[in-house]
Amino acid sequence: MNQPRRADTGGALLSLGALVRVAATILSGALAAVTTALGLVAVRMARKVVTPATRVADTRILDVDVAAQTITLSRSADTVLPGRYGLFTSGTADYLKLGSVLRSDGTSVTRKLLTQVSSDTRLSAASTFSGWYYERPEELHLPFSAELVASAVGPCPAWLFPADSDTWVIQIHGRGAQRRECLRAVPVFHAAGITSLIVSYRNDGEAPRSRSGMYGLGSTEWRDVDAAIGRARKAGAKRILLMGWSMGGAIALQVALRSAHRDLIAGVVLESPVIDWRIVLDYNARLLGLPAPVSRLAIAVLGSEWATPLTGLDHAIPFGALDIVARAGELRQPVLILHSDDDGFVPSDSSHDLVVARPDLVEFQVFDTARHTKLWNYDQDRWVEVIAQWLERHALAPARSTVER
Repeated sequence: MNQPRRADTGGALLSLGALVRVAATILSGALAAVTTALGLVAVRMARKVVTPATRVADTRILDVDVAAQTITLSRSADTVLPGRYGLFTSGTADYLKLGSVLRSDGTSVTRKLLTQVSSDTRLSAASTFSGWYYERPEELHLPFSAELVASAVGPCPAWLFPADSDTWVIQIHGRGAQRRECLRAVPVFHAAGITSLIVSYRNDGEAPRSRSGMYGLGSTEWRDVDAAIGRARKAGAKRILLMGWSMGGAIALQVALRSAHRDLIAGVVLESPVIDWRIVLDYNARLLGLPAPVSRLAIAVLGSEWATPLTGLDHAIPFGALDIVARAGELRQPVLILHSDDDGFVPSDSSHDLVVARPDLVEFQVFDTARHTKLWNYDQDRWVEVIAQWLERHALAPARSTVER
């Protein structure tokens, strides 16, 4: 009698085990590939953060009406803003001043031209919208001189706008910008009798290059600003104010905490400031649609000495030392923050957090609609009055007169 055949369960189990091992190998390889890809993106992001920025076209000139002296640009969150602005372009002119919005639709914005153009004007379509407004110090119609500040990396160009007092303000531009960004603030300080020294710092395209040629996000640049305070002290300054724009705010705060001349620093004004870089990097990664692990890994790469060959830095970025909310207890001077809640680049979260951490020293003037470092352009009257009143309340203004516009 034939016996029934037994199922070959051992062979089946072996086949199943082999399939599991193959699947595990495939999944492991896929995971390694994903991890590698995320790592490469994170390193690329890290390098971009510390690489000195070049101007990038962010709008296009669609039309110039010479008879009406108007210009039509492609619409963006910036080009539709009310107020006065600048436009970097190329051709027969490289910079134009723009006035109020005359009309806009879903794709374009027409603004008044404040720079006269003629029928011979030829402009490239690719342009960059700017909040700088003033292009040269001569446009302020105030006495000034070109200076050089001796720093560890070499002579850093500066502009000095003298006033008849021993109170000086050191003005510090932001990432990817230059000294011209700060010209808007000179009149309010000059009207208050305060001398303005507008400085450059390593790797900004005007000052000397450091060995790495990379930004330190405030952790290295502050030394050049501290050298400017030493220059002011030798010239007779008895009180120093600091004003920083965007990354210049991060630099100003490092100076306030670490300067050898800290005894002279009487106050800090911050415009759209970076107060905690980790929040800024997380925010911008989300804007780019990058997954959260990328920004966290980029921060880890920038903050690690072992990764400096990948980032091009001489030293790791000390994110803890650059977190001024965490270090709020170390602040000794009054701080005025001007920041728009719809900044679009540097979120205002840390500005809100800092005033909560130090309400005794920090005043926060919240703007909206104004975007990043364009608060003066959007509402000049309020911007000027806020700073002038803050100077008076803290007895930092030797004199008060009508602010030139």
